[in-house]
Amino acid sequence: MEHYDHLVVGAGSAGCVLANRLSADPGRRVLLLEAGPRDTNPWIHIPLGYGKLFADNRVNWAYESEPEPTLGGRRVFTPRGKVLGGSSSINGLVYIRGQREDFDDWAVPGWGFDDLLPCFLRSEDQQRGASAWHGAGGPIAVSDLPDRHELCDAFIASAQANGIPRNDDFNGPTQEGAGYYQATLRNGRRVSTAVGYLRPAQGRANLRIEVEALVTRVIIEQGRAVGVEYRQHGRSHVARAGEVILCGGAFNSPQLLQLSGIGPGERLRELGLPVLVDSPQVGEGLQDHFYVRTYWRCNRPITINDRLSSWHGKLGAGLQWLLTRRGPLTVSAGYAAAFVRTRPELTRPDAQFYFINFSIARRGGVLDDFPGFTCSVSQLRAQSRGWVRLRSADPTEAPAIRYNYLDAEEDRRMMVDGLKQLRRLVNTPPFSGYVEAERAPGPAVQTDEQWLQFCRDTGETVYHPTSTCRMGTDPDSVVDPRLRVRGVDGLRVVDASVMPAVVSGNTNAAVIAIAERAAELIAQDAKR
Repeated sequence: MEHYDHLVVGAGSAGCVLANRLSADPGRRVLLLEAGPRDTNPWIHIPLGYGKLFADNRVNWAYESEPEPTLGGRRVFTPRGKVLGGSSSINGLVYIRGQREDFDDWAVPGWGFDDLLPCFLRSEDQQRGASAWHGAGGPIAVSDLPDRHELCDAFIASAQANGIPRNDDFNGPTQEGAGYYQATLRNGRRVSTAVGYLRPAQGRANLRIEVEALVTRVIIEQGRAVGVEYRQHGRSHVARAGEVILCGGAFNSPQLLQLSGIGPGERLRELGLPVLVDSPQVGEGLQDHFYVRTYWRCNRPITINDRLSSWHGKLGAGLQWLLTRRGPLTVSAGYAAAFVRTRPELTRPDAQFYFINFSIARRGGVLDDFPGFTCSVSQLRAQSRGWVRLRSADPTEAPAIRYNYLDAEEDRRMMVDGLKQLRRLVNTPPFSGYVEAERAPGPAVQTDEQWLQFCRDTGETVYHPTSTCRMGTDPDSVVDPRLRVRGVDGLRVVDASVMPAVVSGNTNAAVIAIAERAAELIAQDAKR
């Protein structure tokens, strides 16, 4: 048993950032514990490989939600990274910060957009170079996709024909508009936080990294976190530290707090767990972006379905990637996009349209055997909230997750209006010139009630869970503005769970910035 200054639980998007930044001080000893393996699976490093990792439980927690009453009792499959890099190793690579107002509306001192912009800049290695809005030379590559595509160009042109402005930089002064995504890749390879942050740091003598190490509880003595218990290769271990930092994400951080006796007291007692801190909001307030796909048959063979429908097409795409780092294997989970207002009176976008030049009947399944493309709608500022709770006192049992999608009337309205707007876009020239047929939902869906039912029948997560260990200044918040868990000394949470509300767009960039900000706060507190 050894003693460390900082013990980081979870080597995901936040944990890798902290391991790097904290161990940069050679006088501080850091232990990083990750439940999953090293990131040696080759599909992790190929951008389109996220499809191969969608349900691979070697690197994926592969959770399922509880039956969702607002979705007809369906369970929602919920991938989360269980590997060095966490979800940044298996996600769709899309890089979106969110809107300035998201962070300002949190109304937490030190966490407004102007506070976080330097953190975004510090993390980035922007292909386009440094500017007032972008950083260069940082650990995370932010790059244009290597190839343009005529379907993407047509999608953007039809968006403009519908009054949506062209936007070539969603992370610039304004998010609104249509354009191409940027992604966390460099030279055709994924740059996860494990690649960007952890690899440059792993040779440091003061940083120890342990994989396949499942933390089962935080050890709390006399009101202070002093270490953790973890299981590795069938054996139990104890590690002690001056500070414990949970970076397990919106599901695993509240799960571990509850297993450690920090959470809703009545529920913990029902499970036979000691109640060290009765904190009713631990695990509550879950937010995510609901996501509904429409997919279409293209009238010409120019989609990824056509390129990868045969063994020789797959071989050609593989060789193209190996030799040039271009081609279908470099496509992220979004190719082109539009951030739009579903009502003219709104002051900023409330919907995100994803375009991808392939179609697939079931996410994580096999490409359709015809030329197809997918257009999807995701809400940006969800109102519905769910929860994450323990099923039992067994730390190896997955937590119970309920999203409560579409529980709020505003969410229902936004999804219906967004899907109708997206259909208009697809049926506008020049994009409409590529459409042979609407495969799903199909032209029979016309009324608001039919659109809403389509959402209930097919909608899913877009993998942006947040807000289950809410940060705030009020006594009911789980962590304070310095991310310290209320009621316990020496314990912090640093990940998407601390967001008071989900940001407007993909969450990985914001989680990295949160971790950069946390590293600043931890360094400041260490000097006191």
